[in-house]
Amino acid sequence: MFLLFIVTASSCSTSTNSTIDNDPKVATMAINTLLDNWHQAAANADLQTYIGSMDSSASYIGTDATEKWKRDEFKTFCKPYFDKKTTWDFTPLERNVYLNQNKKTAWFDELLKTHMGTCRGSGTLELLNGNWKIMHYVLSMAIPNDDTEAVKAAKKKNDDAFLMTFE
Repeated sequence: MFLLFIVTASSCSTSTNSTIDNDPKVATMAINTLLDNWHQAAANADLQTYIGSMDSSASYIGTDATEKWKRDEFKTFCKPYFDKKTTWDFTPLERNVYLNQNKKTAWFDELLKTHMGTCRGSGTLELLNGNWKIMHYVLSMAIPNDDTEAVKAAKKKNDDAFLMTFE
């Protein structure tokens, strides 16, 4: 009986993974769930789930030109906010998910309602050991074209100082 349980459990596990691998709808649902839970973990100040959704080699690029972190550096940045429960709440308004041919790599873009106004997120994920992991995430503020000149003027001083670090 124990052997039957092992064989049954093993075949169920294989079936589930191959379904994720071969069915784009299942993969897309799993990715949407991961990303929704990731954003919710930030809103709930759940650092373990938030950072755990990212692969150990993942990178996060924020809205500031200096914000480019590997996962563990990003965790260090996030920790004080999560400890004080002063995190961010990004609500997805829409999301597009795309899969490569073998359904083990995905990329997405999403429109977000945030404390900064409308933002866009985009990134890549990989299916690793049967689980989707965020590999790369980029957060951008969506600036209406009519406001571009005002935004350029507002950030000129900081941009000039930042660009000097490359000279």
